[in-house]
Amino acid sequence: MTGTTHSEKPHYVGHRQRLRDRFLAGGGKDMPDYELLELLLTIAIPRRDVKPLAKELIKNFKDFAGVLNASPERLSEIEGVKETTIAVLKIVKEAALRMSWQNLKNSDEPVISNWDAMVDYCRSTMAYNTIEEFRILFVDKKYHLIGEEVQQRGTVDCVSIHPREVIRSALEKGAKGIILVHNHPSGDVTPSQADIAITRKIKEAGETVEIKLLDHFIVSKYGEFSFLAKGIL
Repeated sequence: MTGTTHSEKPHYVGHRQRLRDRFLAGGGKDMPDYELLELLLTIAIPRRDVKPLAKELIKNFKDFAGVLNASPERLSEIEGVKETTIAVLKIVKEAALRMSWQNLKNSDEPVISNWDAMVDYCRSTMAYNTIEEFRILFVDKKYHLIGEEVQQRGTVDCVSIHPREVIRSALEKGAKGIILVHNHPSGDVTPSQADIAITRKIKEAGETVEIKLLDHFIVSKYGEFSFLAKGIL
């Protein structure tokens, strides 16, 4: 008789070990997105060849970041993706965001000296959202980050922002400066006239109580727009 005996291991077991060995040797830098995702899926699905699923997820969500940022509802539409898989993916995303935030917040350098890392954090947090969200980052007098707040969530193309509420939050946090961030789910980071008008109102409101508006960013998964860099502030 031919075929697999009870003592033989499934073909993917050796493949998984080789993936782990490559990851541990190089930290995953040389691994394409589907292989890194495949290695992650082995944690959620220990007794199955997960390479086809990894490739299917990349096909549907474009890249590794797209998979991590996909909603649980979208992920569950992919055959083979169960609750445990979704949980593992979301744990990895939250771990990455938490590390990024803590590195920024605990840095001895002012946030204005680490602008790129701050923008990367904002994009990682908000860029893939399917509705608009308005977030405030608070800084002290030395421009160190002291906190953040998601103040408003809206629709796919609109979020309500109230200057008085923004400044009230800054005062409650003891902030001396603020950075505003909101996302455009459409992918186009060009500010609307309403975006420009509300930004100027918040800047003026902050000046009356000596709270400085450092910048306002619009982010999407395709890029970002800085009001300061474009001379709007």
